[in-house]
Amino acid sequence: MEEAATAAAAVAAVEPAAEKATSYRYWVREATGDAAPLPAPRKLDAADIAASPAPATLGSVWNQAGTWEEKNLNSWANSRIKDLLGSLDPLEFSTGKASVCEVSRCSGDAFLVIVRNKKRVGYTYELSLKFKGEWLIKEENKNVKGHLEIPEFSFGELEDLEVNVQLSGDDKDLSSDDRARICKDMKSFLAPIQEKLREFEKELKDR
Repeated sequence: MEEAATAAAAVAAVEPAAEKATSYRYWVREATGDAAPLPAPRKLDAADIAASPAPATLGSVWNQAGTWEEKNLNSWANSRIKDLLGSLDPLEFSTGKASVCEVSRCSGDAFLVIVRNKKRVGYTYELSLKFKGEWLIKEENKNVKGHLEIPEFSFGELEDLEVNVQLSGDDKDLSSDDRARICKDMKSFLAPIQEKLREFEKELKDR
């Protein structure tokens, strides 16, 4: 009887341990014929590349990150300023009329800078516009020539633009009053000059 009791106690001690040992279960997924195969690598063709274009950047081909790039726009800017100001309409005054016939001096720089994929433009210029006109002086019409001198100005400063009038040295017979009147009349070109230069600034920003 004692031997039977001892055997039963030993079995009872082993069963909880066995149950505890088998309480952790591992699940293993076995490969079957129904599992989808992994996609095979494929070389992209031109159609695939066109369907997924790279993000647009402002820089040149060598500067796709758009970190820093500066472009000199002098050639375009000089030509465009001369075209715009050379097309100014003639003006008529109470005792005369005049027209700008040539941009005799166009000195300065224009540039475009790309910083962190953002575009900035700017310029600095000095101009001289040749004019000719006709005024009633001492009961007769007199031809007068000269220049409209525009001191240095920069991008965004058109509201402060100045025009200085210089008459030709051939007009020595003009009185001081005549000269003052002609200079006052010629400064009427300031507004149309500003308008043309605003057009230039807009075109510069759109480049």
